Amino acid sequence: MQETQAPWPPRDNLTITRVRAIVTAPEGIPLVVVRVDTSDDGLYGLGCATFTQRFHAVAATVDEHIAPMLVGRHPADIEDITRLIHLSSYWRTGPVLNNALSGVDMALWDIAGKRAGMPVYELLGGRVRTGAPLYLHAEGATVEATLEHATHLMEQGYTHVRLQTGQPGLGTYGAPGSAGAYPRAPHPDGWDRRQYLRTTPALFERARQVLGEEVELLHDVHSRLTPKEAVVLARSLEPYRLFFLEDVIAPENYDRLPEVRAASPVPLAVGELLVSAQEAARIVMDRGVDLLRCHISAIGGLTPARKLVALCELTGTRTAWHSPGDVSPIGVAANLALDVSTSAFGIQEAHVYPDEVCEVFPGTLNPVGGYLYPSDRPGWGVELDEKLAAHYPPETHRHERWAARVRRPDGGLEVP
Repeated sequence: MQETQAPWPPRDNLTITRVRAIVTAPEGIPLVVVRVDTSDDGLYGLGCATFTQRFHAVAATVDEHIAPMLVGRHPADIEDITRLIHLSSYWRTGPVLNNALSGVDMALWDIAGKRAGMPVYELLGGRVRTGAPLYLHAEGATVEATLEHATHLMEQGYTHVRLQTGQPGLGTYGAPGSAGAYPRAPHPDGWDRRQYLRTTPALFERARQVLGEEVELLHDVHSRLTPKEAVVLARSLEPYRLFFLEDVIAPENYDRLPEVRAASPVPLAVGELLVSAQEAARIVMDRGVDLLRCHISAIGGLTPARKLVALCELTGTRTAWHSPGDVSPIGVAANLALDVSTSAFGIQEAHVYPDEVCEVFPGTLNPVGGYLYPSDRPGWGVELDEKLAAHYPPETHRHERWAARVRRPDGGLEVP
């Protein structure tokens, strides 16, 4: 493909000269970064394109399909370039295409900040808060072990804690299990939703007794319930005043979210598995969510996410962006730029990156006393040491091996 013809005369001679994907796994989790180089020597941008479960596909999409379209374009044309990428595949959206798009989009915002000498949050209108309060995950094989972990997090300054405790068999999402718990079942290590619905309220009853009333408590269902079961769980948790209940039903049933939310006395946080900004906007406009928690690279990056932020501001919805270990430090910086620049902010999920990640990504933001504070450096303020990144090659099929094990006692596959 020849150098792309600019649709209008640029105001200067700056152009994109190279676009490529870089995959590294310093924590064992594959992270995808897109680097966009320019004709100004030393001026480049980095963006998060992390779709951990299909990182090969994202990297190939960037390198083989997107990169040739962008060479010769001006990096300031963010809206036009991201729309071009979105439309160019004809069949649009989905996590592979949107993560590839996100990598370019965030890299262009990084370049914009560096050109202006400003952090990206200032390009979005500047701060409305000093830092973003966070929640971390407390888990354990037993209720008491989970609460001991939660107490440790509270002592570090966290005022919001997500609780996940073990279950028989496979366990439950985010907490361990006990092998062979259903010996008479076809799948002895299965996950039993009836057991889960019985025992989860007991976890939070005990949590209020041990942790007190001041801490905000959260819980992740991980999409494993039917709409009716989600309502049953939410009502059983009402006495314990949860800050939110996360991903109560699978995305295939999101048309039922408005009725589930209307019947739930607990705020619902939804959006981790959305793969388009339009879907996210729809559940906000349909009043199906209290806190929107998209994985912003899965919806296409900062450009669509900031439009969703504006929608949240206008509808009274809050944000709680998805941000576990399979969001790169660059993606965290993008989340935080949105967090500190909007009144719609609700809470931010956190992950504590180990030293290996911080070395590969100089400038990585890590929690301080239950808060995350943005960098004042231009752009995202996060860099990538490519030589060091190459020492941590990704492993394929990690998630697939885990997902294949998530089954009910009768052997049927469950939502992972």
